[in-house]
Amino acid sequence: MTIDATEGGSLVQRATVLGGGTMGLGIAQVLAVAGIDVALCDASPALTRSAMERLRQRTRTQVEAGLREPEDMDRVGSVRGCFPPEDAVAATDLVCEAVPEDLPLKRSLLHSVSGAAPTETIIASNTSSFPIDELAEHVHRPQRFLGLHWFSPPEWVPGVEVIAGSRTAPEVVHDCHLLLRRLGKCPTDVASSPAFVANRIQMAMFLEAVSCVEDGLASAEQVDEVVRSTFGFRLPNFGPFQIADMAGLDVYLSVLRTLQDGVGSRFAPPPRLVELVEQGRFGTKAGAGFGEYSADEGDQLMRYRDTRYAAMSRFLSKPLISDGSDANA
Repeated sequence: MTIDATEGGSLVQRATVLGGGTMGLGIAQVLAVAGIDVALCDASPALTRSAMERLRQRTRTQVEAGLREPEDMDRVGSVRGCFPPEDAVAATDLVCEAVPEDLPLKRSLLHSVSGAAPTETIIASNTSSFPIDELAEHVHRPQRFLGLHWFSPPEWVPGVEVIAGSRTAPEVVHDCHLLLRRLGKCPTDVASSPAFVANRIQMAMFLEAVSCVEDGLASAEQVDEVVRSTFGFRLPNFGPFQIADMAGLDVYLSVLRTLQDGVGSRFAPPPRLVELVEQGRFGTKAGAGFGEYSADEGDQLMRYRDTRYAAMSRFLSKPLISDGSDANA
């Protein structure tokens, strides 16, 4: 049945989002703003109506803050609330499962909706940790199933991990790349494993951040400030391998050996890093590290780095908008 809130590029033209939490609402908004026909379904008719109301309010707030265009309200207003899930997926090109990270819940829902959806529908899970092949065991037509791991808040974070299972058809991956680029996202293929790539790295950083607080090195607030204003400042522009190459792999190796001696074996230098340093591949200053750099390429990378960092520094020095008076400044 269709539920109205007032009652309480690619081949993808119609999409169904399952789940009315932060992730589901953000994904539904991005799809709707791109002109895709969206149906939204939560765990009950009442929760679906509530999710639709929150989606519209969320968009209205963003429009009022100058973060979205006024016409986006009309696009988001066209999102349809549907329940039950089997009805919501009965005529759709893409199903985006974005329910809580509960394995039995995901298994059960994916099994039921994949059986009810048309045979050519793409079924995508927004799981942030469960291996895709494990979920695929409960999906009808696993060749049409994959992981699309969005990040919170999905309407703004550009990256999406695309995780194919062992039986995912290549054309399904291709179509999802086309869709994500149409949405202005940056899709990256990663292999199926627990937590994939981003969360594996993010959780490792979080564990060390907690350890720094527990070891009495700094407060939680101080750790946040250190991360934000140092290496976190660089991450919008470069990944860890390019940053390491520019800093010097010999420097990284020395730091890791100091950490290994002082903190423990979890900081043991990886064999690949030791090998590169022994080969004299110290990074951009040596013309090679994890990457290869001609003299011109190394100079260009450093100029690009300086340009991007200077722009980031200027941006961060601006005060936050406190009222609507300078929203367009």
